[in-house]
Amino acid sequence: MSSERPLILAVDTATSCTSVALTAGDVHSGELLASIILNSKVTHSRRLLSALDWLLIESDVSLSDVDGLAVGLGPGSFTGLRIAMATVKGLAVATGKPLLGVSTLDALALRCTGEKRVCAVLDARKKEVYTAWYCHDEQGVLRRQGGIRALAPELLTEEIKEPVLMVGDGLFAYGPFFKERLGPLLSMAPLPLHYPSASSIGFLCCEQLLRGEIMDLDSAVPLYVRASDAELSLIRKEEQAQ
Repeated sequence: MSSERPLILAVDTATSCTSVALTAGDVHSGELLASIILNSKVTHSRRLLSALDWLLIESDVSLSDVDGLAVGLGPGSFTGLRIAMATVKGLAVATGKPLLGVSTLDALALRCTGEKRVCAVLDARKKEVYTAWYCHDEQGVLRRQGGIRALAPELLTEEIKEPVLMVGDGLFAYGPFFKERLGPLLSMAPLPLHYPSASSIGFLCCEQLLRGEIMDLDSAVPLYVRASDAELSLIRKEEQAQ
């Protein structure tokens, strides 16, 4: 690495948004150098590489200048997660740069402010949300407490007994339900924060790089949390054959 403020090229395609960013430094002293967020019906596979090319060209940065390549691991759209992982892995193989990754939920929570516990929620379809809880550490940074789960919104509300701040696109689908069930206990982050930002992934992955926590190219996979329809179908067939 060239400095204590490594240059990170980050990508997230866990949701409908294609987000790419170039960051320098970590969550405490980091700087956002450039960022693109695209939310349209065009597929990630058609716009991700062109977004990365444009970002680097306009920033006057080449891949050889980058210290690490970061990816949002999800959970989220299975197709989107595979596209991001395959793209960043390909760049890592081609350049020899280290591969880094953090949960998209962690990145969502990082941008929130205030003293309340944060509950990040992404729409998991099938009447479920992907969710995780976050509390402030001694330096005021929101860190995940416990694991990442997929569960029904009803079950999530049963866990909430104190004021909470929610963030993520799960509120687009279930915001009215959460408001009805939680009443004054619920606060929602501002609308722009519900869209994942690769800049947060860059800052968080910089911490990993400085600690030497590099992902193995052969074993690195997205964070799916639950099985895909194809996997569930295969499991059912195997059970029926037994």
